[in-house]
Amino acid sequence: MTKAIVLTSGGLDSTTCLAIARDAGHEIYALSFDYGQRHALELAMAKRQAEMMGAKKHVIAKIDLREFGGSALTSDINVPKNSTNNQELIPITYVPARNTIFLSFALGWAEVVDADAIYIGVSSVDYSGYPDCRPEFIQAFVDLAKLATKGGVEGSWNLRIETPLIALSKADTVLAGHKLGVDYAQTWSCYDPTPAGKPCGACDSCVLRAKGFAEAGLRDPLLS
Repeated sequence: MTKAIVLTSGGLDSTTCLAIARDAGHEIYALSFDYGQRHALELAMAKRQAEMMGAKKHVIAKIDLREFGGSALTSDINVPKNSTNNQELIPITYVPARNTIFLSFALGWAEVVDADAIYIGVSSVDYSGYPDCRPEFIQAFVDLAKLATKGGVEGSWNLRIETPLIALSKADTVLAGHKLGVDYAQTWSCYDPTPAGKPCGACDSCVLRAKGFAEAGLRDPLLS
């Protein structure tokens, strides 16, 4: 059985990615991050999904990106609601270099366990303008991995970075996960939960999630 590191936030995209990696027959090593995000509710979902999908091991790495701030997710900047961002602008919910940091951790763990692949649930279609969700970024990181690791330099390790959602709309992602039996009631997408721990329904992530379920013709179980 081949091994895969799966970046698992507990959200809709990464949980779908986790299901796809499992369906591909990998032994799963799930990796999540407690990085000071205001929507840390997602970590409980990540833990639950890793257990439900039979991950060999689940690590929640602690790195406090609030020390740097620069994002509405890691500082006291208000999360935009009912945004009209046309995806040409990078929103304030972008966390500087987040996927670079996450993939670097994943790369280190992949080298230790001799994994064949790293899975990351990025999408260049419904990505709210984040630059680190683009195919160009992923390819650049693949090139970096070849130069930055012992196995890459020696030519003995051909790590793949799998991005199965990168060309999918949110609706396509929902349908893919639904087909694989993903329990979306056990996921979390909202950037700015209410004091009662409910989705706000108006941040970019909530809006994209709602759009995905609506276009897929399915009911979002979090809103039942």
